[in-house]
Amino acid sequence: MSQDVNEMKGQWIGRYTGSHEGGIIVNIDDLQNFYQGTVYLNEDDVNLPSIALFFRTKDKARSFTISESELAIMPIDRRTRTTNRWENVKEFYPKVESLAKKAEVKGDFDNTSLKLFWSTDNGLNGSCVLEKSKANQPSELASINDIKNWKKFKEFVAELSPRQFLFRGQNKPWRLRTSFHRAGRADINRFVNEDIQGLLKHISARTRHVFNLDLPNENGAFFNLVQHHGYPTPLMDWTYSPFVAAFFAYRGININHIENDEDSSNCVRIYMFDQAAWKSDWEQILMLSTNALHLSIGEFLAIENERMIPQQAVSTITNIDDIETYVINKHPDKKEYLRAIDLPIHERPQVYRELSLMGITAGSLFPGLDGACEELKERNFEI
Repeated sequence: MSQDVNEMKGQWIGRYTGSHEGGIIVNIDDLQNFYQGTVYLNEDDVNLPSIALFFRTKDKARSFTISESELAIMPIDRRTRTTNRWENVKEFYPKVESLAKKAEVKGDFDNTSLKLFWSTDNGLNGSCVLEKSKANQPSELASINDIKNWKKFKEFVAELSPRQFLFRGQNKPWRLRTSFHRAGRADINRFVNEDIQGLLKHISARTRHVFNLDLPNENGAFFNLVQHHGYPTPLMDWTYSPFVAAFFAYRGININHIENDEDSSNCVRIYMFDQAAWKSDWEQILMLSTNALHLSIGEFLAIENERMIPQQAVSTITNIDDIETYVINKHPDKKEYLRAIDLPIHERPQVYRELSLMGITAGSLFPGLDGACEELKERNFEI
């Protein structure tokens, strides 16, 4: 779901200046009559505490003032990257007498930017001008020029080191976004505090296993399960198999709409992510709600989730809306962590025939009645 140009909802990332300087992350949800969200102010000076502000607006006016009654301030615990009480973290900041208890935030937004200005009861002030995320725009990542058809793709992946890369297939060259962000949500704190409790209640009534979300392995398995069954989460599905990714890239495309269509612009996309290099170069933060921007790779237990093993599934966990821009901007020494391969749509019949010979079908990837019916539908109706 694309972000309405006239709305403040979404994720805004940039820098702030004023009494202090640092990075700022603003995650905003639209709650019909007002906006609600979380702001993270990540201080450049390690001797100062980073903070989180939880806020809501009075209405949806483009110019707004958020007073102390609509705003809560919490420090970030540097040990956990989550909020904590000031008395539990002040020992790390001996030069800071107290944390601001009250603040006033003024701002306005238009089709391209969000402007914020704030002042606190302990005399601090700051401001920022943030650009709108590009997450809902087409991908700017060019595909690998030498791989333009299925034959070249097979030759290319045959030479890759096993399990060095993750792959993800998409019907179109859309930017990488989680289903949570595509659904128009941004505030992961709200997701954790509100969505998850309802999900756990309903899912536990339908599974043999009762998930304990306090255990990291079970927490990840739970989110993976609901993700695989269609609930939007901040996870993104990948696979170790380039051929499984190809299946998903072509999945659901109707052959009747692509016959005799050899327009090279009509392509599916397979993303290729160097997960080995990424994990070596960047810290992996297996958390949903945190002040640190991150894209982390997790392999979770397949509890109540028969699909994970045949799909050779892996997940990335992230609090970032525009994943493409984030990854491209983190290229030390011009490393290419992320690459794209675009394959022509008209090759779908050949691709699916060969994948079937490899044992990669809906029936094998989705154990159960749904997968069996999808496979037979493909076979008998040439979808």
